[in-house]
Amino acid sequence: MKRIALFLSLILCFCLASFAQSNAVKLANDMYAKSNYTDAAKQYEKVLSTEGVAPELYYNLGNAYFKVNEVGLSILNYERALRLSPRFDDARYNLELAQLKVIDNIVPTPSFFLGRWIENLIKFMTSNQWLIVSVSIFILFLLSAFLFVFGSSRQLRKSSFYIGLAFLGLSLVTVVFSGVRKDQMLNHREAIVMSGVITAKSSPDKSGTDLFQLHEGTKVIIKSTLGNWTEITLGNGSIGWVEQKSIEKI
Repeated sequence: MKRIALFLSLILCFCLASFAQSNAVKLANDMYAKSNYTDAAKQYEKVLSTEGVAPELYYNLGNAYFKVNEVGLSILNYERALRLSPRFDDARYNLELAQLKVIDNIVPTPSFFLGRWIENLIKFMTSNQWLIVSVSIFILFLLSAFLFVFGSSRQLRKSSFYIGLAFLGLSLVTVVFSGVRKDQMLNHREAIVMSGVITAKSSPDKSGTDLFQLHEGTKVIIKSTLGNWTEITLGNGSIGWVEQKSIEKI
């Protein structure tokens, strides 16, 4: 009886929490609909900090910041939405619109097409989605192994053997993709410039030589951190040090 009461209490708490979150999101959506974009952004931020993250919340937050011309914050949140949901087409489209407002036009250093294709393929799905694909293919491998062992004809067993090897190979590849994607999520190094204009230095101090300038909304890759300074690299290979407070990790 006590277990039943505890179970019902947990269900009630879950329902109340879901209801509270639903109301909080609805309030933010209403603010946005009434063009109160600054207040809507604050409300979305509150929901994200208290109720947990979701790609739709980051997307809505990015939209609110975009409306008030906060380029860096809008790009940051669209990128965060895409990290959680790589196939979120609306977030990707709005990210491209926001990037049109970025002053810096950094041309990435050309990379080998095969490596670039594999990287884009890995980012096509989340870690969990790749894991589901891997398990599904492994089940097909088991079915092929069953046919190989119990097949009624030599041709069927031979075909099942080679098809099974292909499924096993694909299963291993996709589970590796899942691991790589998880590492990208946990140990990502991408960041967005949040200040209007910053100057990259040759060393981690203000007396360092000025190397180049970056503007709000530019994406950088974090290489290392020393005190209040962060070493960054750009898509074109340029490297410099910037103050840590001037960038925000995606």
